[in-house]
Amino acid sequence: MGEFKVHRVRFFNYVPSGIRCVAYNNQSNRLAVSRTDGTVEIYNLSANYFQEKFFPGHESRATEALCWAKGQRLFSAGLNGEIIEYDLQALNIKYSMDAFGGPIWSMAASPSGSQLLVGCEDGSVKLFQINPDKIQFERNFDRQKSRILSLSWHPSGTHIAAGSIDCISVFDVKSGSAIHKMHVDRQYMGVSKRKCIIWGVAFLSDGTVISVDSAGKVQFWDSATGTLVKTHLVANADVQSIAVSDQEDSFVVGTAEGTVFHFQLVSVTSNSSEKQWVRTKPFQHHTHDVRTVAHSPTALISGGTDTHLVIRPLMEKVEVKNYDAALRKITFPHRRLISCSKKRQLLLFQFSHHLDLWRLGSTVATGKHGDTLPLSKDADHLLHLKTKGPENIICSCLSPCGSWIAYATASRFFLCRLNYEHDNISLHRVSKMPAFLRSAVQILFSEDSTKLFVASNQGSLHIFRLLEGSFKHLHTFQAQSGTVESMCLLAVSPDGNWLAASGTSAGVHVYNVKRLKLHCTVPAYNFPVTALAIAPKTNNLVIAHSDQQIFEYSIPDKQYTEWSRTIQKQGFHYLWLQRDTPITHISFHPKRPMHILLHDAYMFCIIDKSLPLPNDKTLLYNPLPPTNESDVIRRRTAHAFKISKRYKPLLFMDLLDERTLVAVERPLDDIIAQLPPPIKKKKFGT
Repeated sequence: MGEFKVHRVRFFNYVPSGIRCVAYNNQSNRLAVSRTDGTVEIYNLSANYFQEKFFPGHESRATEALCWAKGQRLFSAGLNGEIIEYDLQALNIKYSMDAFGGPIWSMAASPSGSQLLVGCEDGSVKLFQINPDKIQFERNFDRQKSRILSLSWHPSGTHIAAGSIDCISVFDVKSGSAIHKMHVDRQYMGVSKRKCIIWGVAFLSDGTVISVDSAGKVQFWDSATGTLVKTHLVANADVQSIAVSDQEDSFVVGTAEGTVFHFQLVSVTSNSSEKQWVRTKPFQHHTHDVRTVAHSPTALISGGTDTHLVIRPLMEKVEVKNYDAALRKITFPHRRLISCSKKRQLLLFQFSHHLDLWRLGSTVATGKHGDTLPLSKDADHLLHLKTKGPENIICSCLSPCGSWIAYATASRFFLCRLNYEHDNISLHRVSKMPAFLRSAVQILFSEDSTKLFVASNQGSLHIFRLLEGSFKHLHTFQAQSGTVESMCLLAVSPDGNWLAASGTSAGVHVYNVKRLKLHCTVPAYNFPVTALAIAPKTNNLVIAHSDQQIFEYSIPDKQYTEWSRTIQKQGFHYLWLQRDTPITHISFHPKRPMHILLHDAYMFCIIDKSLPLPNDKTLLYNPLPPTNESDVIRRRTAHAFKISKRYKPLLFMDLLDERTLVAVERPLDDIIAQLPPPIKKKKFGT
């Protein structure tokens, strides 16, 4: 692997936003996740749980509800009183519509996917028709006395259940009138509470309504008679969410204590056809409130205040017991939030509403392998750049020379020139940026910092020449074959002649920057691209996919390289394929053309293409390199993959020079320390 000095950076004070709601789409096997800052993320569960798309947050959008409708259309609603539909191709908001009922607390799509219900602050339940281009208001149901906090459709689409405060109402969809009102007992552990909040309801096909409330109860109601059938007291705090499987044989609830409970419909006796609901499994994968849950055919999905998205497979529903059956806990975004200037040893950190620029520390001390060297000069916080307005930052980039910063929000693009004079830094913002840059989703500078590449959400790529404090638009590559898919990943060759761009589902396109034309398209692959980079000198394009496959494509020859064909023929080591976090960054050693450097959140790897590939019988994670030249046996058994798991969770790692690495870590304990305190639970013996 070689010896490196490593700058171990832990001052990226990044805290992900808490998860507010999730929505699972069975047709596409995708999961939509909304966070407390208004960000919405789309995970492709078929592609190794990769976060393939995201919509940036907004200060005025406090999303309270999220749902899928017919045709894989995604809607959200929140406390600003608006219903939003998202454009999943262009990665922007298609439109927003005021429901005129005050803040919206709940939303549900009909079983057919053609109608949308919203529950509002003023106690109204509003029905919208989902048309091909837009939703249209149809009518109001009978208004209730308090806000509508939860909604659920009967699978036939004829009735709905609505949970509010102290009461569950059953409505007839055709007439819009309430046919039953079921009042919930305020008793909590023998003590009468002031009010009981119905956080979630689920309407089953046999007419049973399941409710979860702030008194820690899961209750079963008969909607035909409006009577209580059974009560389960599951928590000493709120039960905040519920989700039922499509077969209606199991459901999952999440509590404010961080526990997820699984209920299953089981036979009373082995020979009996009579069945009853039984609480079968508790899971404690969260430290804070579980605000939302979902139930896919093979897994229980939960998220909450502790920012983790937890996917817990149901072992009895998983046919093959492989890494798909392992618990997944997704904390960090599957995209880069950090860019680096190797020349000036600077790091740019991206947050929701500001950017931080740091200069790395330095040392003159020396030591042996594994030593921690004292700093002779501490890291400097050079710049804190705040954005104006309520929109979150989508993307940002620091030029390799350290003299330019570019960043974008959903409606604005900013380019800034940095000037360094001794220990002082000044910032000059470039004015009059073109209007077509307002939809940028990815930004990249060329290696010599003379060109700026911007990918828009309409699928086009813009090239600019950077001058001293100004810019000039050179060319725009239009979207291929009339598509409007956003290009989410960009890579430029070190000589500046080639530009590679990848969307979420289309192949990787390679452009000739000198001739300003499309050079070739890499053959399409079933799984989305997670990282790509172009090697110096050879101009080989290295592509990492979400299923952990790596391809090497020769841009000049327009074909896969011999090494790539060999590794595809032999196959990757099974432990390599079982990793559950995607590769997010690829780079190359300037003096060792056979080395590929890459990392995910839990490992850093150097692939030496000159060495043989490991097979499944080989030890993949070989912690120690050959110690001396006489160690012939170990040299013969050495393979191409040199992996280090010392740095984690790893948000960024790259070479500063041929002997120096920078690693940016974000320990989970540091994140949890900045969250609000969880509910205090009495422990035995304390």
